This record gives sequence, structure tokens and C-alpha cells, in this order.
Amino acid sequence: MENYQELLKKQKSFFRNGKTKDVQFRIDTLTKLKELMTFHEQDIIVALKADLNKPEVETKRAEIGLVVGEINFMIEHLSSWSTSKEVETPSTHAGATSFIVPEPYGSALVIAPWNYPVQLAVAPLAGAIAAGNSAVLKPSELTPHTSHLLAKMINENFPEEYLRVVEGEVETSTALLNENFDYIFFTGSTGVGKIVAEAAAKHLTPMTLELGGKSPAIVHEDADLDEAAARIARGKFANAGQTCVAPDYLLVHRNVKDELIRKMKEVITNTYGENVSENLDFPHVVSERHFDRLNDFLSNGEVVAGGNADKSRLFIEPTILDRISWEDPVMQDEIFGPILPVLVYDEISEAIDAVVERPKPLALYLFSDNQDVQEKVLNNISFGGGAINDTINHMTSHYLPFGGVGNSGLGAYHGKASFDTFSHFKSILKRSNKK
Repeated sequence: MENYQELLKKQKSFFRNGKTKDVQFRIDTLTKLKELMTFHEQDIIVALKADLNKPEVETKRAEIGLVVGEINFMIEHLSSWSTSKEVETPSTHAGATSFIVPEPYGSALVIAPWNYPVQLAVAPLAGAIAAGNSAVLKPSELTPHTSHLLAKMINENFPEEYLRVVEGEVETSTALLNENFDYIFFTGSTGVGKIVAEAAAKHLTPMTLELGGKSPAIVHEDADLDEAAARIARGKFANAGQTCVAPDYLLVHRNVKDELIRKMKEVITNTYGENVSENLDFPHVVSERHFDRLNDFLSNGEVVAGGNADKSRLFIEPTILDRISWEDPVMQDEIFGPILPVLVYDEISEAIDAVVERPKPLALYLFSDNQDVQEKVLNNISFGGGAINDTINHMTSHYLPFGGVGNSGLGAYHGKASFDTFSHFKSILKRSNKK
């Protein structure tokens, strides 16, 4: 195990020399990071195929393309973001000016998850760089091929006192959290997020927690069912459902439930084939432990689509479960797999109450063109972010901060929000001594 105390000491010393605060230095680093992403594109594709059986098209779009787009956006706007901004000064402070200076925290710790092991590692790392921090990145041990590749990409191209990837098991994360970093950025489960928050509290370290939760897809009776079926299936079954913003369950108006399920079954067949087990590009579950947990859910309610599983390949078919109640095991925690439970409601107020009575979700998706219904849902349910008549695409916009609320997270990033997250905004009032 590395001497993390010594590593952090080197990073803090490098940060204090002021080099990372130079905007051109940050832009040059981001440019180099982007070049490494494109240069290692094929390596990333191979690593993610080995770790998650992730198809090439999905890797290019969600792991490489999104990150490169983020970096390009940062490079384009970084000079403006980094400039001190003058603000109004109260009339009681005659002769004074006021301004806000964005400054980096220092050395940041980024702990990344396994489900999108490149995107959810490099995107926050880019934010830390853009804000002018040094950083340590801890990738997930559950995706070892990708973890090794990230270590190679970063550690062979940047000095450790600036950027460093540290590999290892849970003990490594624990050891890193014991150190006094200046900022912590964690993506993962709510349970582990609480452990990270407890560790950060010991040093009063500011942090961002990107967690998860049971994100509902609400389908009202006026919804375009063809579009709803296609967009829910895409959002749910991409990456075998191992997406933090995937629709976790379906809350559908009783009058359209059967038709929606029928259309979703058609979408699954058209997308993945008559026999999904023969589709060599369908991602597998990350580990046997996760497989066993998901496999137990298949006995809940009534399987109306899919339901097949093969532990030897960590394969679970896209599955829809009907006749589900809130008391079923599948409804107790975030599923994080290709299983979609279906519950019904009769009035939109009933659906709203069902969501509000439970922990705040990371995402919410509403399918309805009824303006009144849209306003009722948006005004009465607290959630991290989401979409109307779509799923998951809100997290791909550089202009929308992405993050949770309550049990689903703390803080946000993407685009300027990434720069803001890794920056402290220092308020200055300057008075003249001239009479």
C-alpha cells in the first residue's frame, strides 16, 4: 500500500507553488486529458468489454463522447469562469468595491464507481483540474481492466504531485479517506456515501456525494405510449440497468398499464432480439454478489417479460415485473439492474403521494403532455433532476447541473457546475484609503 500521507503532502506542496492556478496550465492539462481519451479509445472499448461486456457503441457515447464533450466545454469557457466577478456594493459602503474570486480548494480526492468507470471517474477529475486543484483518483476495484487503464493513462503522463490514480480494494478507499484532503467527490451507493460523509466530517472536509435511489417513471393516461415505451426501455436497460439515473420502477395509470407493457415488450424484442441471451452485446452484471441480489427479485410479483438469468455469464434478461406492491423486496432498495417493477395509480395525486412518502430520488421521469399534471409533479416532488417525456438525457447536458438531494446526493456537477463544485468562491470588499 502506498504512503498516502506522503502523496498528499506532495500534492499540497505542488498546489502551493501556484502552478495549478494558472488558467493556461489548466487548459493545457485538460487538452492533454482529452487527447489521452481519444488516443486510448480502443483500449477503453476493450477494457469495458472485459469488465462489463459493454458494447462499443455505448462505450463511445456514454464513456468517451460525453467526457470529451465535457472537457471541450470546459476548455471553451474556463477563462471566463476563472475571472473575478465584480458585484454591487451597498450604498452604506461608499468608496468600496466588491468582487468574488473563484479559487481551488487544494488537493481533491475523487472516488469513482464501477457502472460507468471511465465517465464517472474522468468527468469529475476534469472538474477538479478546471478549478485548479491537484487530485487523487480512486477507481473501482470491481472493474479492474478499466482501473488499470486509467492508472496507466494518468500516472504515465502526469506527475504524482499533480494527478495520481490509486488502485486497490475497499481498504484503499478507507485509507485515503483517513487523510486530510481539501475536497472529496464520491459517486456510489447511499450506504457508502454515509461512510464517506462520516470520514469527511472528521476533518470538516467539503464534499460532493453523487448517490442514487429509486427513481420513478410516471406514465399518465394521456402519454404517448409508443414514445414512453421506447424511452423508458432505453433508459432502463442500457448498461443492463446499472445506471444511477435509470428508471427504477414504473408508476403507470391503471387505464394504460397493459398497453404500455405490451409496447415495452415489443421495444425490448426490437432492440435486443427475440432471445436476448444470444445478444453478445448485452452488458452483464458486474459481480456474483450483485447477480444473486438481482436474481432474488425475479420471484417478486409476476414476470410478464424476460425473467431468464445465467449466473455463469452474470446475465440477466431485461425483465418487467407486474403485480408488484410497495412491500415487495424489489421495492425496498435501488435495483441497479435490468429489472423493472410496475405499480399502478388512478389519480396523479396518488402517484405524487407514493413518491413523496419515500426518500428523495436522484431522478424522476414524467410522461404526460398535460400541463396541469406536469406542474403538480414538479411542484410537489423533490428530486435531483429528471425529464418530461424522456429519460436519462438530462445528465448529458453541459448546461444542466447533475446531482441528487437528500438520500440521493449532495451537490452537483457537469459543465460550469463542475468548476463551481471544485471551487471556493471568496468574497472580497475593497475600500480605498483616499479621502
